[in-house]
Amino acid sequence: MKAIRIHEFGGTEVLRYEDVPDPQPRKDQVLVRVKTCAMNHLDIWVRKGLPGVKLPHILGSDVAGEIAEVGEYITQFKVGQRVLLAPMHFCNRCAKCVAGLQNQCPEFTVLGNGVDGGNCELIAVPAERIIPIPDSIDFIQAASVPLVFLTAWHMLVGRAGIRPGQTVLVLGANSGVGIAGIQVAKFFNCQVITTAGDDHKMSKARELGADHVINHYQQKISDEVRKITNKQGVDIVLEHVGPATWDESIRSLKPAGTLVTCGATTGPQVSIDLRFVYSRQLSVFGSYMGTMGELHEVLKYVFTGRLKPVVDRTFPLKEARAAHEYMERSQMFGKIILIP
Repeated sequence: MKAIRIHEFGGTEVLRYEDVPDPQPRKDQVLVRVKTCAMNHLDIWVRKGLPGVKLPHILGSDVAGEIAEVGEYITQFKVGQRVLLAPMHFCNRCAKCVAGLQNQCPEFTVLGNGVDGGNCELIAVPAERIIPIPDSIDFIQAASVPLVFLTAWHMLVGRAGIRPGQTVLVLGANSGVGIAGIQVAKFFNCQVITTAGDDHKMSKARELGADHVINHYQQKISDEVRKITNKQGVDIVLEHVGPATWDESIRSLKPAGTLVTCGATTGPQVSIDLRFVYSRQLSVFGSYMGTMGELHEVLKYVFTGRLKPVVDRTFPLKEARAAHEYMERSQMFGKIILIP
């Protein structure tokens, strides 16, 4: 089969479109013919170098396709079935997995990070990570959903305990997590404030349901939040940017507010004034992906149209270098899809 692999870490020049052996599924696995694979910023970080990545390596976390072969032990799926993959790897036998807390499994990693991903034509995975998709969702839409909607759902529902009527600040409206976060917050009838960097992205954010949009290049986020909320601040900040927005995110919280973070796009190091945290009784939560139960829950609302995937553009898999360059310019609003 053809695949995009990296044999070393670095810029887009390390992405190689090459022949690799077809995967040989075990008796408890399903072989999926990849139709689409969505990109995430994780692809860029892995390409540049992350601990634990074994080379050569195939990128790609969000996969949709057709079942090409089922293992001898598999009875619930059939060849030709349209499916998406849970974008994660876990052991499915430890105490955390048995308790339904897969994202706390000692072996947990994201597909395309600690294990090979979906930037290829065929992928073999255990049956528990296979999810059928309805006819109402095409392969491009299906690949746009799993990682970002699971991440946003776990952040807001699983970690921050979102409640109807709250006010939520979602950083980076044009990002995959931002797009999902806006929709999940509106699903709970919350007031949503978000940020974007130009008029086009601000307009798109309003179309998604954002009540207020702040231009983070021209306006100070916390000042605008105070104006919008009549100086009260927000109940929840969905943060995934890191040092570029961290201080503004903390300042935007109301007393007893919650900041939940899942990433560090602009770097891993931030500072925090503990006096401000304890005197205002703030909560700061980390969030990493989510559980299989949460994935099935959020997909219910995607499959019925309550939550909607947003696609920016597609690239042939062999043009992965151009896709990476496009993502690094941050021009997109929505997901970038690679098509084998």
